[in-house]
Amino acid sequence: MSHYWSAVTHGLTPYVPGEQPAFDRPVKLNTNENPYGPSPRALEAIRAATADTLRLYPDPDAKALKAALAKRYAVEPAQVFVGNGSDEVLAHAFIGLLKHDRPLWMPDITYSFYPVYCGLYGIEYRQIPLDNDFFLRPEDYFPNKKNRAGAIIFPNPNAPTGRLLERADVERIVAANPEAVVLVDEAYIDFAEEGSSAVPLVGQHPNLLVVHTLSKSRALAGLRVGFAIGHPDLIAGLERIKNSFNSYPLDRLALAGAIASVEDETWFQSNRRKIIASRVALIPQLQALGFEVLPSSANFVFARHPGHDAAKLAADLRQRAIIVRHFNMPRISQYLRISIGSDEQCTALITHLRDILGMDTLE
Repeated sequence: MSHYWSAVTHGLTPYVPGEQPAFDRPVKLNTNENPYGPSPRALEAIRAATADTLRLYPDPDAKALKAALAKRYAVEPAQVFVGNGSDEVLAHAFIGLLKHDRPLWMPDITYSFYPVYCGLYGIEYRQIPLDNDFFLRPEDYFPNKKNRAGAIIFPNPNAPTGRLLERADVERIVAANPEAVVLVDEAYIDFAEEGSSAVPLVGQHPNLLVVHTLSKSRALAGLRVGFAIGHPDLIAGLERIKNSFNSYPLDRLALAGAIASVEDETWFQSNRRKIIASRVALIPQLQALGFEVLPSSANFVFARHPGHDAAKLAADLRQRAIIVRHFNMPRISQYLRISIGSDEQCTALITHLRDILGMDTLE
């Protein structure tokens, strides 16, 4: 380690993103990317924005994108914040809204960037165990005389388990903690049942912030656009952090592509339905091979095979150019997170798993 590093840098344990393999034509099922590509309207808007105007700075307030998002989600523009991917939105929320004298509460199995942000910003946190079925129990997040959260964060659907907490249960947590910000990270909510998002609750609960990304259901992971919806006071706090860090987080191409994508509802609905259908089809195929698969409301499944080590399965698949995600972490070290690919990719996965497991035919 360099002696020029600060004490903070020495103490960090960085987030490890999913592998971007270098070999040709992998079946890439490890980073929850969308297999079908962005809206054609978004691609055309990006091409049109590639012009002489790139010499000019983009709109620092992203007014047109905020207006498009506000219309799509039936809120006011003052309730919308945008950033360079939902990771940046989350980072600003951690320092601007989630850092308090009391600990930040989060699940013990969750998006592994959350503890990284806590380390970066010096935030004390408490991890609350999911139950034995990897389900988040709302009552575990209710305050009592001895314990109150400084703030609360959890993904919904959860990552990497894919399990969904119903909107009514989300509201129970929010309502039980009126003095604490509750951040619900809905990166995968578009693959859940209609009516699952907590966005409609923001008007009744000024302590609720809902974070979304265009990386998954909008197939724009390479463009880096995320947003948050909440009470204008929460959004104003995020704007203060953003304008103390980077006044221009979204470039002209990102703004153009994001607006067109948000406005293309027909493409969005068609795309998400295809991925949901592929997930529904994949689960019984994995179960027929002996896998135990958690209920999923995301664009991935979380599965284990009681007779085979997860790390070895991941390595064996990688030898066949099929990449899945394995987390060598407590409680989940025998699970694989498998992104929902195209039907062709899912067929390749099942074919190779059947061979690895020594099964000639599906039973």
